[in-house]
Amino acid sequence: MQFCDECGSMMHATDGVMVCSSCGHEQGRDDERAADFVSTDAQDDSDVIETTEDADDEGKPTADVVCEECENDEAWYTIKQTGAADEPPTRFFKCTECGHRWRDYN
Repeated sequence: MQFCDECGSMMHATDGVMVCSSCGHEQGRDDERAADFVSTDAQDDSDVIETTEDADDEGKPTADVVCEECENDEAWYTIKQTGAADEPPTRFFKCTECGHRWRDYN
């Protein structure tokens, strides 16, 4: 990774030169460390999950929990860190049957 001498932002390679993602400053590659750089042509996005609130199948992991609205025993869930780093994360559920949403604080 190479950082901009002007603003400190991360740079990316374009046509053999390094270009700052923020300010557009161009500079040569740091050839002393060129062997350490890894370039990728394309990223694999097969594990990316994109969804909308009205989607029927959210494609997320499911949990064996009971929905308080319809008593269905399966729900999609996501985990997010909503508090401090030393607190457990919050699990957000959406019922696979009726779409009811709730959260669980471990």
